[in-house]
Amino acid sequence: MTDSRVIILTLVVACGIACGDNQPSPAIQGHVSVEDGQLFYEVRGEGPPLVLIHGGATHLGMWDDQFDLFARNYRVVRYDVRGFGRSGSGDVPHVQWDDLLALLRHLEIERTHIVGLSLGGRIAVDFTLQYPQMVDRLVLAGPGLSGWQFEREEWVGELARAIEAGDKRAASETWLQSPYLEAAREDPALAERLRQLVLESEQSWIPIFRGRRLTPPAVERLAELKAPTLVILGSRDVDDIHRIVDLIAEKCPGARKIVLEGAGHMVNMERPEKFNRVVLEFLQG
Repeated sequence: MTDSRVIILTLVVACGIACGDNQPSPAIQGHVSVEDGQLFYEVRGEGPPLVLIHGGATHLGMWDDQFDLFARNYRVVRYDVRGFGRSGSGDVPHVQWDDLLALLRHLEIERTHIVGLSLGGRIAVDFTLQYPQMVDRLVLAGPGLSGWQFEREEWVGELARAIEAGDKRAASETWLQSPYLEAAREDPALAERLRQLVLESEQSWIPIFRGRRLTPPAVERLAELKAPTLVILGSRDVDDIHRIVDLIAEKCPGARKIVLEGAGHMVNMERPEKFNRVVLEFLQG
């Protein structure tokens, strides 16, 4: 055996020992039937269950920087919310938290950690309020919140007009140029990655129906959240998200708030190493 081959073999063996060969098994993909529709999902890894819920205008691919890493220690589930990605249409009556319940039952998961960003954060909170016995720990990144009244800015009016006109591409472009993605646009590679995610889910804009809302809404029920909760905020996120995070941190018993400096709304994609570290530390408790 040549010297170079000996060196390569030694490095491979050493890496296997150092890393503990802790590589998760390949992802399992599937669809689960929900009322009047279906959800696409992926599962990877073994251990305590962990569900990742994506933000609006994207799909489960926004978790690429977390999925494989988290699967080294958890049974990670990520799915396309109804109306996004490869899941069914969102224009039929549905309940987002019950869609998640159907997915967990299909996968025979009785209790789980949940990580949600933006829209995913809103769904995570609503689900936890409805089924508190099923949630171990809750991570909310730049979360939405049912019942919250967002500021009506000029770009929101442009988005509404594009949706009303049935122009999916115009709606996508308006979102891509919105203040929510301002920080992310500064990184050309990330901007292109986000563009691809948004264009792959542009059917989510038309129609805009998002299902039944929680009554009373979560904004009035934060004191009911008993699961240990971590709230992650990008320092450059929009004012509404700052206010939502502050409200959750104030009203939710024992909630912990962490700010990732320089990040905007897509904190898991803009600061993946820091995001991954704080989430895993929190989940490990």
